[in-house]
Amino acid sequence: MSTHPDQPQDLAAALASFDALWSPRIVTRVNDYDVRVAKVAGAHLWHAHDDTDEFFLVLEGELFLSLREEAGERTVRLPKGAVFTVPRGIEHRPHSPAGAHLLLFEPTGTSTVGDRHEEVPDHVDATIGHPLG
Repeated sequence: MSTHPDQPQDLAAALASFDALWSPRIVTRVNDYDVRVAKVAGAHLWHAHDDTDEFFLVLEGELFLSLREEAGERTVRLPKGAVFTVPRGIEHRPHSPAGAHLLLFEPTGTSTVGDRHEEVPDHVDATIGHPLG
């Protein structure tokens, strides 16, 4: 599957092309941003992106985002079709007990485990995104 910007991208086909969890694939780029799709299940890890916000769109399933903010810790529920942006610098932990498919917008080169994080578990791919194909 091509990530060339002048070719249409079928998100269902992109998601069907891989099985790895917490290992996003780059479907296209917009300016200096990657548009990534990911399959997730279980829990990611607590992490923060110091210099960028992180945008989530739930394509299938349900995602929970636990956030550590000045006012304390809270969890946001994102059903299918919901979007949420985690502000830069906020520690967060995505998790999905039943699994989900996500679309993410992040500056090219952004690590999936952020700039600050706890120990990376074996089931999490610490990457800047993989090309499709």
